[in-house]
Amino acid sequence: MKGYSFLSLARQALNRHQGWPVAWRTPELKKNYDVVIIGAGGHGLATAYYLAKNHQIKNIAVLEKGSLGGGNTGRNTQITRSNYFWPQSAAFFDHSLKLYEGLSRELNFNVMLSQRGLLTLAHSLHELEGIQRWANAIRINEIEAEILSPIEVKKLVPLIDIDCRFPVHGGFIQRRGGISRHDAVVWGYARAASAYGVDIIQQCEVTALNIQSGRVTGVQTTRGTIGADKISIAVAGHTTELARMADFRVPITSMPLQAMVSEPIKPCLHTVVMSPVIHMYVSQSDRGELVIGGGADLYNSYAQRGGIPLLQENIAAVLELFPAFTRLRLMRQWAGIVDITPDTSPVMGLTPLQNLYISGGWGTGGYKAIPAGGDTMAYTIVHDEAHPLIEDFGLARFETGALIDEGAASGVSH
Repeated sequence: MKGYSFLSLARQALNRHQGWPVAWRTPELKKNYDVVIIGAGGHGLATAYYLAKNHQIKNIAVLEKGSLGGGNTGRNTQITRSNYFWPQSAAFFDHSLKLYEGLSRELNFNVMLSQRGLLTLAHSLHELEGIQRWANAIRINEIEAEILSPIEVKKLVPLIDIDCRFPVHGGFIQRRGGISRHDAVVWGYARAASAYGVDIIQQCEVTALNIQSGRVTGVQTTRGTIGADKISIAVAGHTTELARMADFRVPITSMPLQAMVSEPIKPCLHTVVMSPVIHMYVSQSDRGELVIGGGADLYNSYAQRGGIPLLQENIAAVLELFPAFTRLRLMRQWAGIVDITPDTSPVMGLTPLQNLYISGGWGTGGYKAIPAGGDTMAYTIVHDEAHPLIEDFGLARFETGALIDEGAASGVSH
């Protein structure tokens, strides 16, 4: 893999950028692999990368039914944070944030991490008390959190209307939180994994799993049958469909979660703002667009589109806090498929079938978990036991009742 640098950029500029090598290979599909990963989104590609880099497994295929990064990885609001309540979640997501902080250098690919801070607002004294409890729990988990007064909120975000219909009573901020570029993350992992010899196979849909005596032996695809010693499922909103192929169930509900962007404007919003009560979150991208999100649509669906009523609610919520944005035009709208578990925490680790592993149920937290998800799942696949950071995220918790309820930390209700 040729490194990207200022000198290479200058050299290619003199050549009108006609000499850049392809970022990742387009290999021929083999008949057998040591590991097959289903899903070429962020989690699938990160798992392949860490398998190759940390565990020296190179005979890996990542299968994608569509195009690389065309699922939820390319359909989110690119927020990175680790302000979770429970110790298990905090440890996992802070590990992910730490990996994000060094990811551009590690992958030699600029993921455009901007740690501008993530501000969560409180709109009543009761909610402020709850946020203080949340912030204290985060501090106990050795993650920084800072309580802000209404005046400090206004100073940080001058355009906000703190005297709106739901007056702002304060909030808390994780200053290491922020945003990064979702396309760059998936491209960076794809490029690095491909350089290690990982085969990324696009337009290759898995139609069935081959199972013998309780053990997976391969997959059937639209491009033929592939043998595999180990298989990992990383398909975001379609986790239940792949589990059904293996004849077991996962407690996941899939529904569309939409987001939208405004026309680009000059920089005016220098942090991510989230309001659980007014039910919205907003940030400004490096291109100047306002990136807006809110609650999930109230119906189950695999459609990558959202409904007009919720779109209107999201816009109304943003304008409640930021009336100055009234004149902006909405440029694009899209939706991803969020797969939500009863406790709003992921399902990771082993499955009832031997040599079959699962990473799903991410809900609205999948993007921020990509580096840690890949790192811990690679360990789990190699050692055939859950990585210490994800031991509590296995399927068994739904039988024992040891749930990790992170509904509040999802930001807004879903």
